[in-house]
Amino acid sequence: MTDLVPLTAAVRPRGSDELAQALIHGRHTVLPRRLGLPGPDAAQTERILGAAASAPDHHTLLPWRFILVPDAARPRLAEAFAAALVQRDPQATDEQIGQAREKAFRAPLLMLAVVRLRDDDADIPPHERIVSAGCAIQNLLLMAHALGFGAALTSGKALASAPLRTLFGLGEAEQALCFVSVGTVLKARPARARPLPAQYVSTLAP
Repeated sequence: MTDLVPLTAAVRPRGSDELAQALIHGRHTVLPRRLGLPGPDAAQTERILGAAASAPDHHTLLPWRFILVPDAARPRLAEAFAAALVQRDPQATDEQIGQAREKAFRAPLLMLAVVRLRDDDADIPPHERIVSAGCAIQNLLLMAHALGFGAALTSGKALASAPLRTLFGLGEAEQALCFVSVGTVLKARPARARPLPAQYVSTLAP
């Protein structure tokens, strides 16, 4: 009769703690303008997206989703960025509008992260859903890093605009969280210093 092995040990590859530490601490943001070809191929993209499925999800609501923006759809996104800028700043210059359009064409792999903040039949508060979405996004970033790619999260005022919401078909209960950009790092920058646990950890007094 063989000895029983704890499930956590049975499914955890040897050396996985060192690998996890290397991935987590080695990942850093690479802005979209510094990401170029080649981007993830179809199989790599599937692995990146599949990593999101392991995020915590209270009541398995799947309160988040990702919308890919392929090359053929980038012009539509560019026009939505431009319209969003003009909507909030009618005095925007042609140069500023052009810069807004240009953002749609950065990074080979681009997707929008969306969270659903409520459901009629599920009483899970918005903050739990956003936390779940954040975990899913972090899983994407770590998998992209593991595959050798750089990645970044970008947001901005355009995310809440009518042109962007209409373009992506967001429902009334949905909120666009950020864009996720993935690609090959064209020009790396020094990683920022990480905070120490003592800077963000405290202990509740007995």
